[in-house]
Amino acid sequence: MGVSGRWKVPARSGKKIVSESRTIVSFRDVAFEVAGVRILEGVDLSVARGETLVLLGESGCGKTTTLKLINRLIEPTEGDVVVNGRSTLAVDAVGLRRGIGYVLQEGGLFPHMTAAENVGLPLRLAGSDSGSIIARVDEMLTLVGLEPDSFANRFPHELSGGQRQRLGVARALVADPDLLLLDEPFGALDALTRAAVQQEFARIVRELGKTAVFVTHDLHEAMLLGSRIALMDKGRVVFLGTPEEFAVSTLPLARAYLATVEL
Repeated sequence: MGVSGRWKVPARSGKKIVSESRTIVSFRDVAFEVAGVRILEGVDLSVARGETLVLLGESGCGKTTTLKLINRLIEPTEGDVVVNGRSTLAVDAVGLRRGIGYVLQEGGLFPHMTAAENVGLPLRLAGSDSGSIIARVDEMLTLVGLEPDSFANRFPHELSGGQRQRLGVARALVADPDLLLLDEPFGALDALTRAAVQQEFARIVRELGKTAVFVTHDLHEAMLLGSRIALMDKGRVVFLGTPEEFAVSTLPLARAYLATVEL
């Protein structure tokens, strides 16, 4: 059986068109270099409000660099990155990041803080009162399947890998950001745990209507979670389309990915 038959890609209402009025992130001919070496070249991308754009590619292709440009952890050498209609270079970097939730592969949790303290940290930094922080933290822990009475006072080392990643997602969501950035968030998990957390993430994004940019090198994950897939190679986007379009692409690199999962 071919790949398009195996994936069972969820039915969609039609091809997603990224209109300017619905665009939350756009890259306009972006390049980035370090010490004269081009890491990204000529990147043009748009992310529509409410979609999950997956950046797919092997290590070193520029996926994480793309995320860092959105969050203004680095700045483009050429071109422009626009978030919510404004160039990232024209806004305060700290203010920009307050509207973005970031999830890393290892969760990025502080080992000396409890689960509740980790999740509530963005709200404390924003000056929220303790009562509203407690209520919101409980809400987010419940959302990601961690019962507050059982997990709020646990430290990261007392949690499983899947639980730590759920906690990282809860912290990214606690301040109700416009945008989620996820960098290989489930890559370190075993296969069964990874599948469960992927399904949980898909449910949460769907229920909350969140916009996400999700980095992975795993095709199955990209096909499962992505509204669209941007395949990257040597710092360039070489394919951009829906999972259904990826499954029938004739691009050699896409076919190479697909061949790894064919029977």
